[in-house]
Amino acid sequence: MENIIEIKGLEFEYREYDENGELESTNPVLHGIDLTVPKGQFLAVLGHNGCGKSTLAKHLNCILTATGGTVLINGMDAADENNLYDIRQTVGMVFQNPDNQLVATVVEEDVAFALENLGVPPAEIRSRVDVALKFVDMYDYREHSPHQLSGGQKQRVAIAGILAMKPDCIVLDEPTAMLDPKGRSEVMSTIRMLNEQGVTIVLITHYMDEACKADRVIVMDDGNIIMDDVPRNIFARVDELKAHALDVPQVTELMYRLRKDGLDVPLNIISEEECAAELLKLPHAGKVSVRPPERQPENDKVPYAAEVKNLTYKYSVGTPFESTAVDNVSVSIRKGQFVGVIGHTGSGKSTLIQHLNGLLRPTSGEIFINGRNIWDKDTDIRSVRFMAGLVFQYSEYQLFEETVYKDIAFGPKNMGLPEEEIDRRVRGAAAAMGLSDELLKRSPFDLSGGQKRRAALAGVIAMQPQILILDEPAAGLDPKGRDTVLDEIKEYHRSSGTTILLVSHSMEDIVKYAEKILVMNRGRLFCYEDTDTVFSHTKELKQIGLGIPQISGLSHRLKDGGMDIGNDIYTIDRAEERILEITKANA
Repeated sequence: MENIIEIKGLEFEYREYDENGELESTNPVLHGIDLTVPKGQFLAVLGHNGCGKSTLAKHLNCILTATGGTVLINGMDAADENNLYDIRQTVGMVFQNPDNQLVATVVEEDVAFALENLGVPPAEIRSRVDVALKFVDMYDYREHSPHQLSGGQKQRVAIAGILAMKPDCIVLDEPTAMLDPKGRSEVMSTIRMLNEQGVTIVLITHYMDEACKADRVIVMDDGNIIMDDVPRNIFARVDELKAHALDVPQVTELMYRLRKDGLDVPLNIISEEECAAELLKLPHAGKVSVRPPERQPENDKVPYAAEVKNLTYKYSVGTPFESTAVDNVSVSIRKGQFVGVIGHTGSGKSTLIQHLNGLLRPTSGEIFINGRNIWDKDTDIRSVRFMAGLVFQYSEYQLFEETVYKDIAFGPKNMGLPEEEIDRRVRGAAAAMGLSDELLKRSPFDLSGGQKRRAALAGVIAMQPQILILDEPAAGLDPKGRDTVLDEIKEYHRSSGTTILLVSHSMEDIVKYAEKILVMNRGRLFCYEDTDTVFSHTKELKQIGLGIPQISGLSHRLKDGGMDIGNDIYTIDRAEERILEITKANA
């Protein structure tokens, strides 16, 4: 089969120059990469943050030029500037955040942008734009503003813009990292359709279930390719992947654990269907004795940290674009709780949390923090923002100071605290987020992705807010980085008693860390209950555009096949425990 990508001995180093143009330092990132990709293949690329994945991808359409070795695209040498135009038409690139790739004020104009720059005739541009938008199911939105679309819709418009150029290969660098489950599904469906039509796909992802859909997976570490095989063989190497800061699908992890528990089950399992089929071969008559969870009654003596009463918020009031983002929502959150906030893109969850520290003012309704109406004429809204700290989705964008220490100290300084107290808070917050004293001396822009995220969190924690609101704090991080950040947040909650609100699109993260879950749907409060109660309604959650953990889907398949391990399965631990119980009972 003919290769579209041929890489031999690829080396690359980032170089920094001083103000006189003299080479100041080098940072080698890729070390002798060899890789060939046949035309029409779907290749997934895995690796922890900083392993070189994105640097490799940027060589495929000449964003970067190799410092050693060769990169051939359809036989064209990427080092030859004369090939630049043809290579960029051959290989299209889609980035993690579609907002960084959308440039026009109307969807169809955005899709046409690259074609206009390439000098394509107007009639052909019209035809290509329509075809591309229809392919990604966004034709009906062609006259909309891109910035009024959901995350998944924006990403499909970005893909349409590349698709209109008729590339033979599309490289996607974590295109679903910031999307809700429905948006992820939409984008992955589009990617699969493109591949079925013969387009070569190179997908960089931290989602193992997405990599499972590829023809082939490569794993990178320290600028090298360390694994290269079909998905089921890659994911069977559980211990090796974890040693390289990666994860495996939940069903793979379950089979790995059950095999360690002594059950005769295969390891190379990557889907719910095949996992259920293998488990149903085990003795499974009867059902497990599922005891209803012991629900701890809420202590009425514990005061509320935050109360939202009949909150309604409308954007662009009085204009043709007026829309209701939050519609008559009332909810009360007790002090010291760890609350997960979930909902599809556009459900109103981000709008809701931005009211809790006064970033938005209600169209109607009231917000109380520690019993105080934050918009009462006697309330200083600035003091409210010290009580309720908000960490945004791309929290590393909040970093701006010369050193990590100064960045973390910025908030406490604005509070007017004495220097000794500022120093104590900075070092305490840094320690809570796993940042060493040595890192405090460095520029925040020299940190890794995970370290930047933790530094931004430390900057808010240093103000010692009574409520800490986190909007997707782990999105875009590799599995180890994600677990590190969330584990540190959980430990901070345990040790400080701070009320935590964690917004996430990852159901797996929510069930692992939250005590209660607040679910938003179309601007309204869908429910606010303990985790067991919320996930007993998996059918309803899927209907409103939310995903359920893979392990929950497995439990439903097992029940359909006669192995009833309960309808409250949303963690691997619980699934493992129940399966062992039912198999031992039938031994």
